[in-house]
Amino acid sequence: MSTENTRHRLVLASASPRRKDLLAQIGITPDIIHPADLDETPIKGELPRPYALRLAQEKAQAVRLQHAGSIILAADTVVSVGRRILPKTETEAEARECLELMSGRAHQVMTGVAVIAPDGRCQARVVPTRVKLKRLSSQEIDGYIASGEWQGKAGGYGIQGFAAAFILHLSGSYTSVVGLPVYETRNMLTGAGYHVPNGG
Repeated sequence: MSTENTRHRLVLASASPRRKDLLAQIGITPDIIHPADLDETPIKGELPRPYALRLAQEKAQAVRLQHAGSIILAADTVVSVGRRILPKTETEAEARECLELMSGRAHQVMTGVAVIAPDGRCQARVVPTRVKLKRLSSQEIDGYIASGEWQGKAGGYGIQGFAAAFILHLSGSYTSVVGLPVYETRNMLTGAGYHVPNGG
């Protein structure tokens, strides 16, 4: 580990195992995982892109208060159909409604990423991806609901699981849809002074 990384710990402001796994793919292991505890309710009239950006920034700032001098990485993934922000589904009814809404049509997945450097500088951006699902039969929706993969997922599905078979087309960043755009995140961490291992 470099002296730079020894001086500045990396704190991941997320409990998502998918984000941790994506970082591991490029050789990055957070020193601390400290999920931010925020009210994630959209502001009335808030559009998907500003919403994703705001949540990522607010999560990073909330965690920074407890980890002075560290590099903070936060992210939030938002799924939308038009201007409508879909929920992180907690019930089967919510998941079913989302899948029926997206069936046979395109939707947007936007992941906001925020990185705070040890000196307090904050970089933030949104990485949008357009995803189109096949037209889903009621049996396919029932089967996916039974899998339980929809639980806590933005828009009611996870592209890295069974739902991969429903994807007709994707334009943008696959890893952003999973939960963290690794290309952009790597560049932002480097900009904040974090040494990313060679080849990552």
